[in-house]
Amino acid sequence: MADYSQDMSSSPAPSAATIRELKASGWVSRPVKEEMRRNAVARIMAKQPLFEGVLGYEDTVMPQLENAILAGHDVIFLGERGQAKTRMIRSLTGLLDEWLPIIAGSEINDDPYEPVSKHARDLVEQYGDEAPITWIHRDVRFGEKLATPDTSIADLIGEVDPIKVAEGRYLSDELTLHYGLVPRTNRGIFAINELPDLSERIQVGLLNILEERDVQVRGYKIRLPIDVLLVASANPEDYTNRGRIITPLKDRFGSQIRTHYPLEATTEVQIIRQEARPPSVGDVKVSVPAYMELVVATFSQLARNSSQVNQRSGVSVRLSVSNYEVMAANALRRGLRLGETNVVPRVCDLDAFAASTGGKIEIEALEEGREGQVLRDLIKSSVLTVYRQVVKPELTGAVLTAFEEGAIVHTGEDVPSEEQALLIGNIPALRPIVDALIDGDDSAASIAAAVEFILEGMHLSKRLNKDTSGLGGGTYRAR
Repeated sequence: MADYSQDMSSSPAPSAATIRELKASGWVSRPVKEEMRRNAVARIMAKQPLFEGVLGYEDTVMPQLENAILAGHDVIFLGERGQAKTRMIRSLTGLLDEWLPIIAGSEINDDPYEPVSKHARDLVEQYGDEAPITWIHRDVRFGEKLATPDTSIADLIGEVDPIKVAEGRYLSDELTLHYGLVPRTNRGIFAINELPDLSERIQVGLLNILEERDVQVRGYKIRLPIDVLLVASANPEDYTNRGRIITPLKDRFGSQIRTHYPLEATTEVQIIRQEARPPSVGDVKVSVPAYMELVVATFSQLARNSSQVNQRSGVSVRLSVSNYEVMAANALRRGLRLGETNVVPRVCDLDAFAASTGGKIEIEALEEGREGQVLRDLIKSSVLTVYRQVVKPELTGAVLTAFEEGAIVHTGEDVPSEEQALLIGNIPALRPIVDALIDGDDSAASIAAAVEFILEGMHLSKRLNKDTSGLGGGTYRAR
């Protein structure tokens, strides 16, 4: 006997083509929440995550989400932008059975055993157990709407189709109804992003179909026992603001789950590696060392704790991804201009953050034109923070001695990697620190990037002076 409740990730659609064949196969109809509950139980027992690609929530958000699904709750995710709310919502389809039978031609995924729409009821009444069925994949059992002020009842619930009326049907005929997104997601998952942006009258209409199970369109009332899992997302400030969402709809959600940004820079690095576009192009290879990845992640972490950054709008993880990509792109452009095919981002490439950061954080500078200084301060703080984590201070004493004896070093975008890498020969004390950073990559580009990072870290630690110049360059000398 076939068990279609199991996860058949690569299986073809089952062969049953009529209600009679479906009954013979042993298929059992279950509410969507029970269906997801059974599949979640199987995953949890197998020690598998509910879905892949969401990092940093293993001990916080995921246990709450598992509880909500096991309890059969509708869920609302509360969080600022860039906290993977939409990704988690869309990934919930993985907890549905892969294939679901519906009455052939049904617009609202009618259950073959309990048809709802007039089309499906008429078909079953005419053909009985010989009524035809089709199978739909779980990916099409998901409906989503971004709540905007112009969202209408017709969008969510439905509207009378004037073309069907013109064909000769009476206005009161149920077949004249053009179903909206919620009925079309029957026996599936319906998601509303930014729920508080729905006007109150639309919230009432949504509540009506979810609670009372009836629909009123143009004065014509029909009952639709819709079976959906309702999932929504909202900004915490909007959701908790009185008057932005009606209390009965808020009460509809059994579980309210608070999302968050990565708690540690190492988690943010994992997300960057997962989401960022590969930086290499053609024959030019761009390699980003671990300490530079950590600088990018630390920049976002510091911004989330800065009093000069508006925390209400949030500091999205997309900031880290964009900064990583633009840093690598600047290094790539620098390498192309210098004729290098092996490129490693340096500290001088961090100035490119200005373009990728501008639209993603809101800086609350006290004085006009101070935004650039706040950005530069965040970059310096992130470099210094990582420098203190990865460079042993006892190794820098001999480097400082070399500068006190007259060493002067110029760095910047105009300095080729080969030239900058020669510094470990001129200042041998740099070698052990560089070796700890390059992780076996002994190329000139890797050594040059490590040298610049060390010198910048010593400068920010107030052990070296630095005279800045164009193209992100600087001249390091003894204090």
